[in-house]
Amino acid sequence: MSSPAITTVIAMMESLPETLQEKVAEHLREYIADLEDEMKWDKSFQKTQQQLINAARRAKQEIAEGKANLLDYDQL
Repeated sequence: MSSPAITTVIAMMESLPETLQEKVAEHLREYIADLEDEMKWDKSFQKTQQQLINAARRAKQEIAEGKANLLDYDQL
């Protein structure tokens, strides 16, 4: 069963000429694909967040201990 929001959007789209319905549908497909991509990245970052925190702590500790070296961009 569709939510009231989906029902409203469908009714709005049905009031448009078919050519505009196609344009709206294409925009919605792109928007939904973008949202799915964002959800994928959010999930990925959630899985690795603790690893990133640990790496940042190690880097901070190495800097404090004088073990860190400046990055030489010319050697990259």
